[in-house]
Amino acid sequence: MSAVLDDMDSRPGSTTSLLRTVIGLYLRDAGGWMGAKDIVALMEALGTSATVTRTALGRLRKKDVVLQETRNGAPGFTLTPGASAMLARGDRRIFTPRSMSPTDPWCLISFSIPETEREKRHQLRRRLHWIGCGTVAAGLWICPDSLRVEVEEILADLELRDMATIFVTETPLVGGSLEEAASKWWDLDVVARLHRDFIQEQGDAVADLDGTSAEASAAAFSAYVQCIDRWRIIPYLDPGLPPSFLPEDWPGAEGAALFSRIVAAYAEPSAEFVARTLGVNSAVPVT
Repeated sequence: MSAVLDDMDSRPGSTTSLLRTVIGLYLRDAGGWMGAKDIVALMEALGTSATVTRTALGRLRKKDVVLQETRNGAPGFTLTPGASAMLARGDRRIFTPRSMSPTDPWCLISFSIPETEREKRHQLRRRLHWIGCGTVAAGLWICPDSLRVEVEEILADLELRDMATIFVTETPLVGGSLEEAASKWWDLDVVARLHRDFIQEQGDAVADLDGTSAEASAAAFSAYVQCIDRWRIIPYLDPGLPPSFLPEDWPGAEGAALFSRIVAAYAEPSAEFVARTLGVNSAVPVT
């Protein structure tokens, strides 16, 4: 069973979460390895001390996210294979939020797992929830068909594929309205609150630009990392339902638009700051 979960086992804003975000954004572009001194320097730009960063690195090692590796006499870290796959999935989810059209197909997951496998049953429900699936009944879950590959991966990882049946279907026929059904299958109040909190917390990042472009600086780096860290769980929990499934005041489009504006403003200046920091501090120059 995979020990690396999709970015869901650390609270956004915590040191461990911010460190995962920094590693996810920049370690692969740095050649797949980053010196410990480089990581400490980047985390200091986020207001985190070297001691706290080293403690967080230890946690990520225990979670099989990073491996310690020395290059040219300098201690540093690389990603585990499981973490590399997790980050690749995260890239697709975070930077390309889902949005279903009314005619897109749905995926239904039906499973019956014996009590002897109750821990796997618990893990299956937890992981289906964390990729944005809704609960129709205890053993029947629903999600956009675009998530079927990830559902298959979870079932295979937990060795439960022979205990589950997957159906691909058109829009479900419900007794009441689709909006009422969706509110029962997903906790849309939680997802809406995540969007609204993001809009409230991150709105100042765009306002601070005042029509200008951000410059490469610790401030730009911090603004970008904080944005990604706060946003990253939303595209997992938000299934991107069609409008007919959602209340009229749904904040998803506003949250996604704000995220896109922050990425457009800060991604490049942040990357330039990281490249400059690694070039100064790293024993292996960034090219």
